[in-house]
Amino acid sequence: MADNVGSKVSYFLVGLGVGALMGVLFAPKSGEDTREYLAKRADDGREFAQKKAKELRERADELIERGKDVASRKRESLSAAVDAGREAFLRESKS
Repeated sequence: MADNVGSKVSYFLVGLGVGALMGVLFAPKSGEDTREYLAKRADDGREFAQKKAKELRERADELIERGKDVASRKRESLSAAVDAGREAFLRESKS
């Protein structure tokens, strides 16, 4: 899943670069206007990347917490099974 998100971000960044290059080559505006436009678009891209990185971190934290919960429940279940097996063994060995 993380590879999928990483590849989407990579495609976005490549597209951003290609779009910026094409914008410079075929710009109908003056150089100053084009620079302002490109700076704004770069800021937008940076904000988008930061937003996606934050979302990815939050999702990773959620998955880690869920994993810890599952591991804890499995450990408790295994411990209860071992205790039950030990008690059964002791009962059988006394008989």
